[in-house]
Amino acid sequence: MTHALFSTSQMGFGPFFQQQLSLDEFDAATPARVTARDGLILQLITPSGFQRLTLPGGWRALPVDEQPVVGDWLLLDAAGVAQRLLERSSFLARRAAGHGHHLQPMAANLSTLFIVTSCNQDFNPSRLERYLTLAQEGGAAPVIVLTKADLLENPADLLRQAQRLAPGLIALALDARQTEARTLLAPWLGEGETVAFVGSSGVGKSTLINTLRGEAAQATGAIREDDAHGRHTTTSRQLLPLEGGAWLLDTPGMRELRVEASDAGLEAVFADVAALAERCRFRDCGHQQDDGCAVRAAVDDGEIDVRRLENFLKLQREQGYLRESAHESRDRQRKFSKMVNSAKVTKFGRR
Repeated sequence: MTHALFSTSQMGFGPFFQQQLSLDEFDAATPARVTARDGLILQLITPSGFQRLTLPGGWRALPVDEQPVVGDWLLLDAAGVAQRLLERSSFLARRAAGHGHHLQPMAANLSTLFIVTSCNQDFNPSRLERYLTLAQEGGAAPVIVLTKADLLENPADLLRQAQRLAPGLIALALDARQTEARTLLAPWLGEGETVAFVGSSGVGKSTLINTLRGEAAQATGAIREDDAHGRHTTTSRQLLPLEGGAWLLDTPGMRELRVEASDAGLEAVFADVAALAERCRFRDCGHQQDDGCAVRAAVDDGEIDVRRLENFLKLQREQGYLRESAHESRDRQRKFSKMVNSAKVTKFGRR
């Protein structure tokens, strides 16, 4: 006899997902959550336990953001066949590193995104703003976690710097090796909650995960003392249960993070800059040496840090480039389709 490992509520199947089911699906379908994906193989968890599923053939032709990713919910029929993918409460994705434009899904249905940095050379406000933009765009609540707090006599200054990066942002400082970390993060780790840790390699994510899980479940890597850079210790995304009932999505460290081509996340993180931009004399103000620029005036008055403005402009340029590239790609596809249709008419239009 097979005993249930977790109930659907313990797995995070709350009202948002329940209301998507029809009456027939409530009676006959089985909710299954994706805990890992390796190519076409999905690792799922259901109330009956774990199972593997090969991605259905028809789903493989879908855009990558419409295919199942770690954290997603599927509905299985009585035979265990995947019927559909439920709407997501949040979805995190980034653009490919380098000069690529394709989308790389990261995770779905996260409630909180812990952005991990450390109290050494890794602390970089501009990089943190990138992660914050990712969280805001994807619909996950961000919390900044400063690890290796034991390196500083008082991390209060770094905490203040972090909290100023976005309105209402919460920032915590801790030693990832100490069990006190569980207490500090407990408000976000309730039963059925899903959280993820992102940040550069070597900042202590795996050590923190070990502490939260109470076991050495993640291999940890030594940090290079000369430049504070670490080696990757997590190579794939996976959903892991925590003792308190939450689910933790472990993700590989990222050397580069390119955010999506959307203004929503950027405006949420840089709300102060966006508000000032409304007062600029010209609607297309570039916030450089433009006449009547309220943003530059705020920089001159010390109201906004010049680093913050420069990072905003940099992210804005990147998003403009991605939007332009996406438009060019769609235009090429339209022209190709028109050419193919024209060729068909020429070949088969006359008998």
